[in-house]
Amino acid sequence: MSTIKRIALGSQGLEVSAEGLGCMGMSGFTGGTIYGATDDTESIATIHRALELGVTLLDTADVYGPLHNEQLVGRAIAGKRNQFTIATKFGFELDDSEAPTWNYAYNGRPEYVRKAIERSLRNLGTDYVDLYYLHRLDPSTPIEDTVGAMSRLVEEGKVRYLGLSEVPVDILRRAHAVHPITALQTEYSLFDRGVEENGVLAATRELGIGFVGYSPLGRGFLSGEIKSPDDFESTDSRRMFPRYQGENFYKNLELVEQLRILAEAKGVTAAQLALAWVLAQGVVAIPGTKRRNYLEANVAAASLTLTPAELAELEAILPVGSVAGAAYPVGM
Repeated sequence: MSTIKRIALGSQGLEVSAEGLGCMGMSGFTGGTIYGATDDTESIATIHRALELGVTLLDTADVYGPLHNEQLVGRAIAGKRNQFTIATKFGFELDDSEAPTWNYAYNGRPEYVRKAIERSLRNLGTDYVDLYYLHRLDPSTPIEDTVGAMSRLVEEGKVRYLGLSEVPVDILRRAHAVHPITALQTEYSLFDRGVEENGVLAATRELGIGFVGYSPLGRGFLSGEIKSPDDFESTDSRRMFPRYQGENFYKNLELVEQLRILAEAKGVTAAQLALAWVLAQGVVAIPGTKRRNYLEANVAAASLTLTPAELAELEAILPVGSVAGAAYPVGM
């Protein structure tokens, strides 16, 4: 199996594997799981296999678990730290007992920036993070204050590059004026093309900021393996999302079936075709998995070449705005 190529992420000098590994699903959350049961042993084996295949960008966050995911990644990279590019995030407030505050409050205050990075470094077992993201914007703290505090971490060598996640264009520009932003991470797939509609993707290209697309397989729905809402385990968070409920589920399933037919004609899976489409947009994708077999299938997608005709057909099947239902439940 061929390995993943390396590309520049942004214009500040960071080079990463064109496909990364989203580690969120390797850990449960308080009160349930993300995408079913977890297995630390298999998750660590998946991270080690990723390295063998050239997938060196690992994406985690302090709130995943919470904290368990960073600790898991730390165990997996022990003795191999310099071979990985570690990206983690902060911004969902964790209290002094390391539990989420009520309703996962946002916190981008400078003093919390400092507290969060020190905790993440301990969890990861490292003295620096390659890419440090603000996970979500704190509306009560000016972005200039948050990024200013993050920039001091770069000066101290605790962080190499800065990133933001899920922010609008105006906030991205204001942050970039304080300190160069290397990467913006936002959901992006054939199933969710909001960044094309709101100008975010165009702005990253204008500013020389790298774009990292999470959930490039539509939270697994684009795999074609989910045929009924009952296929989600009882604790699976996808049960809460409007686009996977009721009539929306079956409307979207029809779109996936068309994708599956096109993939079959090309001799690949629906998931591989969907992932290849994201990579063809010139962005970095971080499909999440906790199993080696899915990782290997995702890596194979990176070697696919889509013809102009195939790209046009995918556009016809899943144009912007074609998906039924909101990405998140009200208030999330």
